[in-house]
Amino acid sequence: MVLSFGEILLRISPDENGEWMNKNILQAYAGGSELNVAAALAAWKVPVSYCTAMPDNLLSKQLIKYAGALQIDTSTILYHGNKTGLYYLPEEKDAYNETIIYDKLHSSFYDLQPGMIDWDQVLQGIRWFHFSTVSPSLNENIAAVCEEALKACKRKGITVSVDLNHHPKAWQYGKPAGEVVPALLKYCDIVAGNIWNIETMLNIRIPANIHSISTKENYLRQAKHASEKIIKHFPQCKVVAHPFLLKKNKLECFATIFGNNNFYSAATYSSDKITDKSGSGDCFMAGLIYGVYNHLPFQQLINFATGAAFQKLFVKGEVLNKTVDEIKAFIRHYH
Repeated sequence: MVLSFGEILLRISPDENGEWMNKNILQAYAGGSELNVAAALAAWKVPVSYCTAMPDNLLSKQLIKYAGALQIDTSTILYHGNKTGLYYLPEEKDAYNETIIYDKLHSSFYDLQPGMIDWDQVLQGIRWFHFSTVSPSLNENIAAVCEEALKACKRKGITVSVDLNHHPKAWQYGKPAGEVVPALLKYCDIVAGNIWNIETMLNIRIPANIHSISTKENYLRQAKHASEKIIKHFPQCKVVAHPFLLKKNKLECFATIFGNNNFYSAATYSSDKITDKSGSGDCFMAGLIYGVYNHLPFQQLINFATGAAFQKLFVKGEVLNKTVDEIKAFIRHYH
């Protein structure tokens, strides 16, 4: 079973003109990076559990019921505190999440402390542990909780994956990402993240001219360089993947993966417009986990993860509603 660990967030999506106040209608979605990963894996028939901290109230019960209906095991959730994390993302025009507002301060997850979660109990029967750097970006205590979990995984021989998510407004507690993430990465087997996040978090520099020489070949060259650097500096890591979502004349989506000393890239998908960017990167991460979990060849794996991520761009909300067969059929018939 895969265990996904992170904060559940309630996404509130008002319309840009404020008509929701006149109509008394406000769109809301359950989300959060790690929940989105768990939801995709559950839809793809991978047994998955979700661990987080939530207040013991009506809203939490409804969110947990929603997760349970998606076939996600929620038995390891810790109940404490009084607040569910929120974020606000306007409907319709902001498909690229450029006006997103977070409200996570002193949520139940934010206020977690080391020692509050019994990791030996939570990790019983777990084969794979997944988290993202969204969690340690919150505060120093959550970074310590993540390290606590990773050390327990190391003792138990559990595979660990990490999504190197980075939000520009994160890491406001005095320690930059570059000081925190490397200490966590030494426990990770599977690493995913775009090359810009990796530059920020791991100090693997991107050439200054990468955008002026804006070709796929140039991006692939840098992805291969970053992959080799990560595997050299973090011996625990066996697989590195880099998604690309580039805004040019059209949106371009492709990805790479490095494993067993071989480098693979997926085909490029493109579109003039998208519906909702939220959850696309999480679908890529879920596709990566799905492929490694099921021992897919690397080329098939990166094709699947990229196709899943691209399809999510046209689905409103947080979760992709496509089966494995539907994703594979889309990949076969796209070009």
